Amino acid sequence: NNERQKMSSPSEPPETDPAFIAKEEDFTKLPSELSHVDWTKPISWGKYEPYPPSHDADAITTTDDDGDKQTVAVAQPLPLTPEGTKPSFKPPHQALEFHVHATSGRARYTTVHLPHGPVATPVFMPVGTKGTLKGLSPMDVTNSDALNNQIILANTYHLALQPGTELIRDAGGLHNFMNWDRNILTDSGGFQM
Repeated sequence: NNERQKMSSPSEPPETDPAFIAKEEDFTKLPSELSHVDWTKPISWGKYEPYPPSHDADAITTTDDDGDKQTVAVAQPLPLTPEGTKPSFKPPHQALEFHVHATSGRARYTTVHLPHGPVATPVFMPVGTKGTLKGLSPMDVTNSDALNNQIILANTYHLALQPGTELIRDAGGLHNFMNWDRNILTDSGGFQM
């Protein structure tokens, strides 16, 4: 009984298992994949660095001010699709199609075609963790020229806890529960599961 009182005391936080406490050195040393980087020289974080080049990459050799030669992988240009191109939704991608319209360096202007409509990217995606946007109704989001979001995010873990899978199922699914006829991206909350 004393153990139960200790555990339920709101004034004392539970003890943390020392195995889960990060050591200071974990925050001050570099990950092993960056140990080869010479931090005294300018760094280029190109598409394939620090990753190995893909099989379809072209290579160019450059010489720096010290006379050192460096070979860098250059990505092939992405094939561009005109804006407004309708998705085909053919197998094996029956629920997703990705069209690149323009690029600038590593930035891309694209459309992701999903079953509930297209989403232009880059995109601001409001977060409706438990199936609701705080302080906004679905009508506020869809009828506002400033917002007019084509996609929102929900968290599967939080939805399972509250309101619960049975309630969402009984409402006819997450779209009906939220009264949202556009796209929903759900993350699994995998680190929380």
